[in-house]
Amino acid sequence: MSNRRDFLLSGAAGFGGLALATMLQEESQASSGGVVKVLHHPPKAKRVVQLFMGGAASHLDLWDYKPMLEKHHGEESDFGEHVEAFQNGLGPWMKSPFKFSRHGKSGKMISEVVEPLGSCVDDIAFVHNMVGKTGVHSQATYLQATGFQRPGFPGMGSWISYALGSINEDLPTFVVLPDHRGYASNGPKNWGSAFLPASSQGTAIFPQRDNPIEDLLPHADYVTKEGDRDGLSLLNRMNRRYQQQRDNDSRLDARIRSYELAARMQLSAPEALDISGEPDHIMKMYGLDRLAATYPDQINPAEEAEYFGRKCLIARRLLERGVRFIQIWSGNDNGFPRRNWDSHEDIKRDHGPLARGMAVGTAALLKDLKQSGLLEETIVLWTTEFGRMPSTQGSKGRDHNPYVFTNWLAGGGIKGGMTHGESDQWGYKPLDRSSPTQVYDIHATILHLLGIDHTRLTVRHDGIDRRLTDVHGHVIRDILS
Repeated sequence: MSNRRDFLLSGAAGFGGLALATMLQEESQASSGGVVKVLHHPPKAKRVVQLFMGGAASHLDLWDYKPMLEKHHGEESDFGEHVEAFQNGLGPWMKSPFKFSRHGKSGKMISEVVEPLGSCVDDIAFVHNMVGKTGVHSQATYLQATGFQRPGFPGMGSWISYALGSINEDLPTFVVLPDHRGYASNGPKNWGSAFLPASSQGTAIFPQRDNPIEDLLPHADYVTKEGDRDGLSLLNRMNRRYQQQRDNDSRLDARIRSYELAARMQLSAPEALDISGEPDHIMKMYGLDRLAATYPDQINPAEEAEYFGRKCLIARRLLERGVRFIQIWSGNDNGFPRRNWDSHEDIKRDHGPLARGMAVGTAALLKDLKQSGLLEETIVLWTTEFGRMPSTQGSKGRDHNPYVFTNWLAGGGIKGGMTHGESDQWGYKPLDRSSPTQVYDIHATILHLLGIDHTRLTVRHDGIDRRLTDVHGHVIRDILS
């Protein structure tokens, strides 16, 4: 491509420049494929990374410091109103088992278990007055991932893929990096395309597995590259013939496109996932300086840092190669011993290792994107399905709290070093209950930064003009740079 551009630029005055402009315009149109042909307003960002803490991470033990809990620790909790608990988590007030300290020019108080992110807080906008609709994991996860608390709706990444299309035709537009131990609540339904074209759904990649992308490469000895290619060619011819008779069925077109993408990915994906050429200082920054180490059976920070850090490094490599939306998960579905953020029994035991591992990888990703200039056009969103209660469950755990929790954003178009919306003195509900932040506002803000008016990105389904933000959502202007 560079040779073509050089040739055209060296051509006769006017002709070469005109030809190049035409070629670049054609390339831009060809590489898009999204339904939004003209953005609604100038964008601040091109890409999104969503970090999702499956199981409900405690705002009170990571980001939202509450001196009142320290002052009244162990005293009987009095919320001043009836509280609908999920289980039996209305014991005494409970301070965080972790120490908090100030970081950055903004002086943001964060917990010691996320201290690696202390050097990044001036790039982050914290939203401490998030509210949900339910304390049930599956429904709450759907709400944060898709904008609806029931199945059957596209994930945010699918909406963005559908709207904007791809940047690089050789890689998926929407990539999901699940927890290495398994899926969180709802599994692949969190990133499904639902009623959008099937091509907009997320592609799951497990970087730590021998076969990171399911069914991408043949593993049988008798399958050759030539035979694989010829079989794909025959299959495509048959599918095209079938499609001509049924041109209104998007599923077959999506399947054909997936086969074609898979063929291109057989060359592009292995290179993108290969971190062996990364310099030592980058590997260390991501917590990957002790690969192939053995770990104890108990949950531990080093293991969490390695697994989460690998996903964050892979995310950076995919972003710089043109993937538009990446979702990184920490925590799998319910199981014992805990390997998710659902710390009913022991906050310190579970949140400590998970948070430290998450913070190492996340801080590395933010710094890496910033030093390369990619952070200016990439939104990083940290979220979870709900928070946890300021009162105790048992003696060391916290119950579900859908009444207030934390999200934070950084990167393209986000004003860092600030907080939008506070929780009350206990971290139980928003300080201003009349003006909470909802997931619709987060989704509306992300679409806005990508150049999309969230009220105009709609798809007619079952007689209703559906959109990511349902019938809600306001752009959070305070956090825009």
